[in-house]
Amino acid sequence: MADSGSTKRKVGIGTYLVLAIAFLILVSLGTWQVERLQWKEALITKMEAMRHAAPISLHALSQMPKPDLEAEYRPLTVRGRFDHAGEQYFYATHDGQVGYHVYTPLIMAEGRVLFVNRGFVPEDRKDPAKRAEGQIAGEVDVKGLYRRELAEKPSWLVPENEPQKRLYFWKDLAAMAKAANVPEGRLEHFFLDADATPNPGGWPKGGVTQVELPNNHLSYAVTWYGLAATLLVVSVLAIRRKAR
Repeated sequence: MADSGSTKRKVGIGTYLVLAIAFLILVSLGTWQVERLQWKEALITKMEAMRHAAPISLHALSQMPKPDLEAEYRPLTVRGRFDHAGEQYFYATHDGQVGYHVYTPLIMAEGRVLFVNRGFVPEDRKDPAKRAEGQIAGEVDVKGLYRRELAEKPSWLVPENEPQKRLYFWKDLAAMAKAANVPEGRLEHFFLDADATPNPGGWPKGGVTQVELPNNHLSYAVTWYGLAATLLVVSVLAIRRKAR
């Protein structure tokens, strides 16, 4: 009988320990989501401030110690000539249409080259001949947002790029430059997303930068805390019932 009672006590203690660990895990997940919420709200606030800041020049950008941190989403104005023969195509959707963002080398002063995301074209407008009006010749002023260069593919789920077809599923600047025959020594290591200023003929359609970040962390936190509270209530009721 003593052995049976001891076994029951051990089982009871083991059950309480599992419940306590589960409760702590749920609370920890809720707290982590609260921290993520604070981080995301700070990031959104910073993005909004950067987007609405005064445009800067390429020279001012070059004076920044860490432009990828200081200038991301900052308005920027540049001047140069588009090399339309070097167009590269990033697979994208816009307003429910499937198509591409057109990345075009912009040749600037002293031969520096900046890849500009000129905007979206649907699949049936990928061929430049079908949007010839938008293939602007001569020097132009381009306004847009600074976008940093990606160091690597964002996820293994993202398909591999096909630079031999000038087709991309993630923004690999080095591959784009190589496909467009842009020498490394002349390349600016960031992108410019052109603003919504209409191009002749309407294509490409600029202003396609994604600036709305999903922010569901509050609902996630409530879910985890709710599960923790439910577990606590159910556990207390079960213990009280057993005690009776």
